Amino acid sequence: MKTINTSPISGTQELLPETQATFDELKTKIVNTYKQHGYTNVDTPIIERTEILLAKAGGETEKQIYKVIKTAESSESADQALRFDHTVPLARYIVEHENNLTFPFKVYQIGPNFRGERAQKGRFREFLQCDIDVIGRDTLPLAYDADVISTLLHTINSFNLGTPVLARINNRKILSGLLEALNLNDYSADIYSIIDHSEKVTPEQTKFALEELKIAEENVKKILAFIELHGERSFVVKNLSNLEITNQKFLDGVNELDQVLYLLESAGHHDQIEADMKIVRGLDYYTGTVFEFILPEHRNIGSICGGGRYDNLTKHFSEKSFPGVGGSIGLTRLFSVLTEKNILQTTNNLLDYAIIPVSEHEFDEAIDVAQKLRSKNYNVSVVYTNKKLGDKITYAAKIAQNGIVIGETEIETKNFQAKNFSTGEVTEINLEVKSNPEDFWAD
Repeated sequence: MKTINTSPISGTQELLPETQATFDELKTKIVNTYKQHGYTNVDTPIIERTEILLAKAGGETEKQIYKVIKTAESSESADQALRFDHTVPLARYIVEHENNLTFPFKVYQIGPNFRGERAQKGRFREFLQCDIDVIGRDTLPLAYDADVISTLLHTINSFNLGTPVLARINNRKILSGLLEALNLNDYSADIYSIIDHSEKVTPEQTKFALEELKIAEENVKKILAFIELHGERSFVVKNLSNLEITNQKFLDGVNELDQVLYLLESAGHHDQIEADMKIVRGLDYYTGTVFEFILPEHRNIGSICGGGRYDNLTKHFSEKSFPGVGGSIGLTRLFSVLTEKNILQTTNNLLDYAIIPVSEHEFDEAIDVAQKLRSKNYNVSVVYTNKKLGDKITYAAKIAQNGIVIGETEIETKNFQAKNFSTGEVTEINLEVKSNPEDFWAD
């Protein structure tokens, strides 16, 4: 009987070993793919000065951050808090270490972040984010926008979900330029928010929200028609050009979107990308390319990955310009929804071998056998429990695929047999080092 509440805090994730193994495998695939695409790892501190975290954000963000309370005297007098994302700490990191970095700086960060918002299904207070970013000094070629999206597509594809993933891509300059051309700059924040939430409500509700802004009916119709535009590069670019908008920001956005999509097509992603005018992203630091990934066969899951271009990353920390582009996989949330929908295949968490000494007199030999198997890159555990042999074997079958019993006979003959607990097959093994590493099983 419990003497205290031992359940994890609401909004945190705690997994059993077999489920944790699947989570860890996804994390490993993410790391490997990021590395294959030339991204190098950094790990910024979980604790930051509060003024750093709130340099750009405020309002709701300030209400959501977890403050760090020190119970002992400290020479560090600054208020401190837990980071709520990787982007703000990365901006600080770039400014702090710019003289020791090579630009463009391709970097990935994987670690926990914390937000004190209301916990609900698929929304966590502690969650693992897997970010990639490319940071330039003064300038950053547009091709890196495509590089980030391509890397993230390869990453999600490595999960082998059995269902396609689609990258929906836009450029914020297009909508910004359109609103300038329609003289709707004063309503831009509200219109961005309405479009960003348009897929969570009915078309009628979106129309009503725009009408409530008291803008001209003709402009409401133009915005509604605009956000319905999506599809292949040539189709969308042609239709955007047919709008005959002469605003330079609009034209720049269309041109940049065209280039990014072309580069992604050239990289072989033609069937996994589309231009979509509904993708605007809620955060206001995005300045150009924006994107979100979905699983078209599971649209109710929502976005599984997102990001974009930010040309003013460090403006609150430095007078120098460090434009960047990045994206993030929220692995904790993604794992939660994929598991709930039975889209993920469970990883086999069993060890390769459990070594079962009959008694403590065989411990030395069991340890030696285990070491030899580990030298061949097998995962091995020795069963040291002081129980009956049958109980030891039952335990071994729960933790390993194969079991090797070691008694007096095995020690004398040096002949060892492995039993596969699933099939019952017994195979004689030879622990001697072979000239061919694959020649492990004895003839």
